[in-house]
Amino acid sequence: MTEPIVPKASLSTLLDGLIDFAGLFPPASLDMTSMVESWRRGIESELSWTLGRIIVPVTKLDEFVSVASDLFPSDVNEDPWVLSVLLSPSSDDPLERQIEVVERFNQSWASDGSGGAIIDVVEFRGSSANSIDQMLDRLPDELFPFVEIPIDTDVRGLLAVLVGSDAGAKIRTGGVKPEMYPEASHLANFIVQCAKADVPFKATAGLHHPLCNHEPAVPAMQFGFLNVFVASLLARRDEAVTADELLPVLSRDVIDGIEFTDEALIWGEHRFDLEAIEDARIAFSLSFGSCSYDDPWDDLKTLGLLPTRGQQ
Repeated sequence: MTEPIVPKASLSTLLDGLIDFAGLFPPASLDMTSMVESWRRGIESELSWTLGRIIVPVTKLDEFVSVASDLFPSDVNEDPWVLSVLLSPSSDDPLERQIEVVERFNQSWASDGSGGAIIDVVEFRGSSANSIDQMLDRLPDELFPFVEIPIDTDVRGLLAVLVGSDAGAKIRTGGVKPEMYPEASHLANFIVQCAKADVPFKATAGLHHPLCNHEPAVPAMQFGFLNVFVASLLARRDEAVTADELLPVLSRDVIDGIEFTDEALIWGEHRFDLEAIEDARIAFSLSFGSCSYDDPWDDLKTLGLLPTRGQQ
């Protein structure tokens, strides 16, 4: 493994384990072998510390094992590969069977096996308070669930189900079609309501770049992952903040006025010390899923936030 690139402490705290790798999904849509090879390249790179989990649908776990198991770490001193698995229960493939698949994986690779891989997170969609409550009741305690909820209506009722349940909310922040991108006001309200309810969240899709940008291939205005996670810092720190007050943070598209130091993150008039950043990352704004980690890395280097090899 190459020597790690070390940015300023505030940025490294913000980025630590932030990116969940979803290479199987659009727009990358890698096949399993290519996805596994890409993950291996990522965790062997100098920026491996920015990576969190591999995202794999439960229906593709067997294929994942057949491709990746020989690459799982065998040394007990090495960190295992950590997975988040997407559940999609149906009448043909009920939740209980999908949970059995997850538990069988962990029995083979986390406990009775080499310890080289583990599933500790699952993700699924929830459209009603009752359906979410039923799903949560049937999950084993060792699996942390993220529930993807619609945000174009009042989210408070769905978030209320997650309060105190050791679960998180999931928001879709983009996709391959313009209609898959939420309105800024809905995203801002989601973040504010999660903060008020003290429910952690993750984001998925559309956050390839650090700052707000236009993506002509969709076409759509994309939120930046720095925008989203700095907005979460503000909402976490100030219970009185409103969704309208987050909109300028979510829409920022220039690096001017943004500074990362070893003591704090400065975003315009807002300043967040290391303790605030660490608290939010551990307990509130947990991660985002992306089919590419190269895009975030390359953009951060272009902005001068991550040093290149010649700058170290």
